[in-house]
Amino acid sequence: MEVEFAYGTAGLLVELPADRTHVIVPAYPPSAPDGRAAVVAALRQPVSGLPLRRLVRPGQTVAIAVCDGTRPQPRRTVVPALLDEIEGLVRLEDVVVLVATGTHRANTGAELRQMLGDDLLRAVRVVNHDARDPANLTWVGRLGRDVPVWLNAEWLAADVRITTGFVEPHFFAGFSGGPKLVAPGLAGLETTLTLHDASRIGHPDARWGVIDGNPVQDDVRAIAAATGVTFALDVVLDGAQRIVSAFGGDVLPMHAAACDRARSIAMCPVAQPFDVVVTSNGGFPLDQNLYQAVKGMSAAAQVVKPGGTIVCVAECRDGFPEHGSYRSELTAAPSVQALLDAISARDGTVPDQWQIQIQASIMSRARVVVSTSFLSDADLAQAHLEQTHDPARTVAEAGPEASICALPHGPMTVPYVL
Repeated sequence: MEVEFAYGTAGLLVELPADRTHVIVPAYPPSAPDGRAAVVAALRQPVSGLPLRRLVRPGQTVAIAVCDGTRPQPRRTVVPALLDEIEGLVRLEDVVVLVATGTHRANTGAELRQMLGDDLLRAVRVVNHDARDPANLTWVGRLGRDVPVWLNAEWLAADVRITTGFVEPHFFAGFSGGPKLVAPGLAGLETTLTLHDASRIGHPDARWGVIDGNPVQDDVRAIAAATGVTFALDVVLDGAQRIVSAFGGDVLPMHAAACDRARSIAMCPVAQPFDVVVTSNGGFPLDQNLYQAVKGMSAAAQVVKPGGTIVCVAECRDGFPEHGSYRSELTAAPSVQALLDAISARDGTVPDQWQIQIQASIMSRARVVVSTSFLSDADLAQAHLEQTHDPARTVAEAGPEASICALPHGPMTVPYVL
């Protein structure tokens, strides 16, 4: 049978044996008939707290946090609806949209136009957060489990602070969205390195779908609660990146409600692990580089047998990428074990080490083969990965009795063994 995997913007068809393949896709409900109307309803009928318009006073300054270009957030729907909701209370010149890049690179002008649209870029000021620029940051103090907290200075200076995100299972934070728009989204590098250090990432509850008791999420929530979010808005999306549900209100109860909705759609139990798991990383923009594709590998790792094979199809049009330390750190070690040893020895001092730590852990337990259009065989070999130009053939190499699991939407569906 042919299974279509999310891959770039075009998709990728892979022929898999029908009698041995278990296909897992999200249990998407119908999308909202009118996505904008769903957002407006969330702004006016919050899960907890007051409607947005009652929280804003005339003359105040407003900061709106949005996801960066690696996330399929419906910004063109969410941000205009939000601005319309507070129209007449604040001037557009007193509004700043902060792109919560975390430690990612800044989005380019062309990317911002695609993300937000020309009309919005002309109407309000849009700023990429820079985690590495001290002039961009304000010291807050030590919060949570002794996290040194630096946050975006414009965010902290605003009278009204609004987070906007989308919620899906996250491979070590439990779920995305909500308080993550504050930290790591608008945090300094030192803050993020601490939030993502080896002790937190290596904790057994730092995993898909777990919020309470997850040390990463616990500290993220502590930072958002202590520093103040006026109003938070999250959406849950379907496979075509359309809005299924929208949630607004106080950041923590709002996020909890959105997580419950996302869990019901994306988490799927299976009876036993598989010899081979074929996964995507959800297509563009989620699969635009190898760094992001680790999420698809991690979803597959939840149900692959020890010593089994993971085949990850990810376009990687942005390469490793080249910015940041991910490529240099990943390729510097001579082996997977050397990678794990290096992370243990330098806990909390290497940017991107959380991604490398998770990737190395997966590669130590299973064979990981990648199918990509923009990285060479040599590139992947340096990263301790194999390349396949024919995923179906790679699956067939596992033998005629091998059990197979297919995750066409990658981390948008997270399987787990009962």
